[in-house]
Amino acid sequence: MSDTDKYYIERCLDGHPDDFRYLVRRYQGVLLAHLAGKLGNRNSAEEVAQETLVRAYFNLNKLKKPSSFFSWLLGISDRVAKEQQRKEQIRHQREAIRSYSEEAGSPELSQDYALEAAIAELPEAYRRVILLRYYGGYSCSQIVEQFDMPLGTVTKTLSRAYVMLRNSLKQQENEEIYEVQK
Repeated sequence: MSDTDKYYIERCLDGHPDDFRYLVRRYQGVLLAHLAGKLGNRNSAEEVAQETLVRAYFNLNKLKKPSSFFSWLLGISDRVAKEQQRKEQIRHQREAIRSYSEEAGSPELSQDYALEAAIAELPEAYRRVILLRYYGGYSCSQIVEQFDMPLGTVTKTLSRAYVMLRNSLKQQENEEIYEVQK
């Protein structure tokens, strides 16, 4: 890092937020290239780069070593990219669950977005058993045949999935209550 970067970081921290522009101009291209390679999509890379720069700006006071600004920025971008990929994965899973429930004649699932989100966030092994059991109408013995697994494994997977769903729904409910109280 050059002394110029250090100068602009210190200026931002001293109450001159417009000087962050210099850092944006200096690192935006490299950041976009890094993210485009990681995400494989220019639009997603631009979105993540913008969010990264916003987070960096608002957390600049947490930067312990101004000399490591660029590596700190890349660390933020990697976390934001993972968050974005996870959100995209959950969105795809929710769409799959919604289409599956519509095919199975279960319109109540697509109307219960909290449950849909909780199911989408389940690990794959739990999600597929829940979908088959309750939205596909499969019995435990049919699931055993479908996945070639012992009956005890199926029932234990269902039991653990219930616990995860209850916890997830309870957490969502608590977050909604907190938002209302704000």
